[in-house]
Amino acid sequence: MFRKTPLAWLQVTREKTRLAVAIAGIAFADLLIFIQMGFEGALYDSAVKPHRSLQADLVLINPQFQTLFSVKSFSRERLYQTLSYEGVNSVSPLYIATGQWQNPETRISRAILVWGVDPASPVFKFPEVNQNLDQLKLLNQVLYDRAGRPEYGNISDRFKQTGTVETELNDKIISVKGLFTNGSSFAADGNVITSDSTFLQLFPDRQPDQIEVGLIDLKPGVDVEQVRSQLAANLPKDVRVLTPEGFAEVEKNYWASGTGIGFIFGLGVGVGFIVGIVIVYQILYSDVSDHLPEYATLKAMGYTNLYLLGVLTQEALILAISGFIPAFILSFGLYQVTYAATLLPVAMTIERAITVLLLTIVMCSVSGAIAMRKLSSADPADVFS
Repeated sequence: MFRKTPLAWLQVTREKTRLAVAIAGIAFADLLIFIQMGFEGALYDSAVKPHRSLQADLVLINPQFQTLFSVKSFSRERLYQTLSYEGVNSVSPLYIATGQWQNPETRISRAILVWGVDPASPVFKFPEVNQNLDQLKLLNQVLYDRAGRPEYGNISDRFKQTGTVETELNDKIISVKGLFTNGSSFAADGNVITSDSTFLQLFPDRQPDQIEVGLIDLKPGVDVEQVRSQLAANLPKDVRVLTPEGFAEVEKNYWASGTGIGFIFGLGVGVGFIVGIVIVYQILYSDVSDHLPEYATLKAMGYTNLYLLGVLTQEALILAISGFIPAFILSFGLYQVTYAATLLPVAMTIERAITVLLLTIVMCSVSGAIAMRKLSSADPADVFS
């Protein structure tokens, strides 16, 4: 590419139509990979965002816990037992369940994730939640996730206009007294936060001493991992002690391996990679076949197969970069369209862009190496006989 005669560049650009087809094919394969990776990233990011938003040093959960979509409870007594351990400052119980939210405009009900908290103890890192905890001290008052699906109703705008919105949750009248932003996920299309007292009224079958998550706040300067290990070793085995990040990993692992969704997205990336290999191979193989006499002449002049492989590799790199650029640009637009339609956090990241670029280079390099078999089997004597 950088020699006085850029053979690879001249070969690639000689036939403009073939070049355009190759770039379009690689861009399509890259776009497929971008979309699958974007969906996979949105799946994990949206699923673990509530976990990472918890204001706690340690988290207590049921050992059978897998996902917030089907959460397992445990005895609240286990949480209070942790107060006897050195380094533990305070604890907060957290109730989680799925309720039926009624759209105040259409009167259609839709499942929504309900979080029951102690209004006297901040449990989330959301500033808007902590500023409005006093509103939850009264019964039947909730904070609504403005990033929920629009099927729940135009709650955010109505709240800004009137300062309150009344609707039904589990067939009980509730009032929206504040907004916060979390976002929908593959498991929950929206969230509401209410007091533990209101939560137990909304779910009368629930026992007050059975909670879903226990939040543990440690004293300043305490070694978190040391306390976690101590609690894990001494508490009964009907609870599990994790950091908030470890709690998030449990949820992420569920979606990655406990469901078919993670496999499907991974399969999509693999399919895109294979499609790219096939497309580039066809282009390079056709190029070698069409210019076999010229390549044979180079071999007769003393150029080695290694040199010719370098030329094909350069052609593959040119095609890789040329196809990656439009795919990278188009993916931005598709990510925005996807976010507008689903409200899932689909966004481009530097790590994803670098990963797809490397995959594209590998994809094109493999194709070049396979196409090289056509060259290595060519005998100059046979070509000119």
